[in-house]
Amino acid sequence: MRWSYLLNSFSLLHKHTLLNTTTPPSTFSLLQTHPMSTQPKPEPVSPSTTKVGWIGTGVMGRSMCAHILKAGYKLTVFNRTISKAQPLQDQGAHLATSPAEVAAQSDVVFTIVGFPSDVKSVTSDVLSLLRPGGVLVDMTTSDPTLAVEISSSAIAKSCSSVDAPVSGGDRGARAGTLSIFAGGDPEIVDSLSPLFSLMGSTYYMGGPGKGQSAKLANQITIASTMVGLIEGMIYAHKAKLDLPLFLEAISKGAAGSKSLELYGGRILKRDFEAGFYVDHFVKDLGICVKECEKMGISLPGLGLAHQLYLSLKAHGEGGLGTQALVLALERLNNVSLDSSSGLGSGSSN
Repeated sequence: MRWSYLLNSFSLLHKHTLLNTTTPPSTFSLLQTHPMSTQPKPEPVSPSTTKVGWIGTGVMGRSMCAHILKAGYKLTVFNRTISKAQPLQDQGAHLATSPAEVAAQSDVVFTIVGFPSDVKSVTSDVLSLLRPGGVLVDMTTSDPTLAVEISSSAIAKSCSSVDAPVSGGDRGARAGTLSIFAGGDPEIVDSLSPLFSLMGSTYYMGGPGKGQSAKLANQITIASTMVGLIEGMIYAHKAKLDLPLFLEAISKGAAGSKSLELYGGRILKRDFEAGFYVDHFVKDLGICVKECEKMGISLPGLGLAHQLYLSLKAHGEGGLGTQALVLALERLNNVSLDSSSGLGSGSSN
């Protein structure tokens, strides 16, 4: 009797266990919601194994390419204005006739072009011929949504993409001290370290598009900082302060900034050569304004800076550097910081 009871009890327990045994929730959830990634595994990057391509050899790109050449990488370059790529050809780079040709000859392709429309066109050409396992790195300041689209297109081609816009201007590009905001697969970003380290310091910001979002936040910060710097200079001028001494004094305190370091002296010398073009900054701030509209946020400083830079463009000064903002504020106040100019001299006495 006792044995019969025990056997029946065991049978019931066994049946209950079978009916209630399931895949652990966490594992089941992972299997359902995280299918195996189609992102190709990164390959080691080195001068002996990696062929590099570069599209866009302007103010920034030319210096960044030079670091790659000096490190011993085989480099293929393309630029719409051939003369801007000539110095790199003289240093040993191969000059291609199209973005597609660059892609066909490269394992990793960098792009740094002007506008989102350029990015869309160039990256489409690159992905049409980039080999499976190849990597596309867009360093243009562009639209985060476009970066996500490019990432999806790259994966569909068994390639990878990283959005990696930079900050630091022409001086940072020449010195190899740029800040690189990277978005994409972390393994791919990490695999590119041997190349990124030649140009500056890399900060992994998150998945596709996050590098672009970080760069837009950077541009918003720079825009208001530049307005503040120049307004301070105009006030100091009207107060009859010695401007070079004033800039030196504030550089040691809380008003010190990278904008002051890079552009204060240039503004005093009326040096408006572009380290970063007004035209491109207007584009960047325009993208920022649209992103803010999507997010439902209001950034008045961004709006003001955007309008001031647009006024430079309206005066035909889009080809100057961002420090030329002083011209807009000089016109607004009928003064000039140029000691050789008579503009506004009467009103500043």
